[in-house]
Formats: sequence, structure tokens, C-alpha cells
Amino acid sequence: MNITKDTVVTLTFRASDARGKLLEDGKTPRSYLHGGYGNTLAGIEKALEGQTVGYQATVTLAPADAFGEIDDSLVTTIPRSEFPPGVKVGGQLEGHDDKGQRQVFTVMKIKGDTVHLDGNHPLAGQTLSFQLKVLDVKAASAEEIAHGHAHGAHGHHH
Repeated sequence: MNITKDTVVTLTFRASDARGKLLEDGKTPRSYLHGGYGNTLAGIEKALEGQTVGYQATVTLAPADAFGEIDDSLVTTIPRSEFPPGVKVGGQLEGHDDKGQRQVFTVMKIKGDTVHLDGNHPLAGQTLSFQLKVLDVKAASAEEIAHGHAHGAHGHHH
């Protein structure tokens, strides 16, 4: 079966940054619903479109095709007094961006009474390389299509 819209793809992937630092070891199979559901990066979907079980490739994605460019509007500061006690560098909190969209912010540093936050994905602005291996391709169930994601052993569990 070929990978097309509304197929569930099970694969392994090793991910590394431009310097070769390993970000994901690729040992655990993952499944996703193919076809623009946002379950994997669009660049990976594009590389896998039309492929079959056993397909292997290394795909390099520019920031725009991976986790996006760094958006300076998502870097902000807020007074430490607005945080609960125990705020630490590396901690995360949920807030909203300038457009009112839900956004997760990471505490980058705390300087005096000011907390520096970054709402960019930690891999934003980076070129990434993915070694992909397709393990299985099957037709998605009606329920998976309705829910917009894969179910089962390596997909989403309800």
C-alpha cells in the first residue's frame, strides 16, 4: 500500500540538528495519520507521499519546513511577581500570543524581578535532519479520520 491521504504510517526516525547532535534515537516506532492532519512535520509528509513499507530516506528540513523560524514577537518579559513561587529557568507556562492563540512559553532566564520567556518551539530556527524508515502503511479507520490522528499500538490512545 502506498502512503496517501488517510493512511496510517508507522515509522522510525532518527532526528539530529545541523551539527549532528542526536535529538531522537529512532528506536521507538511512531504512527501518524497521513494527509495534512498536522500529526507530523509537513516536510516529512511530503517526503513520504507515495512511498511504501521498507522505504528509507534521510530528509533535511530548513527551519520553515520544520519548527519554523524564530519569531521575536514570542520572546517577552514579565514581572516575577506574576509567577507562582518556585519559578525556575526551563520551566514552562501556558499563555497566549499577541493574536490570542494558546502558546507555551519557556522560562529562559530570571534577572532580578524580571522573567524572560520564549514562546518559540525549542527547535525553531534550526535545520534538522531525519533518517526515516517506513515499517507499516494501512488504511485509516473511519474513527481515526474523524479524530484526525492514528489510534493503536504506536499512535494515540484514548
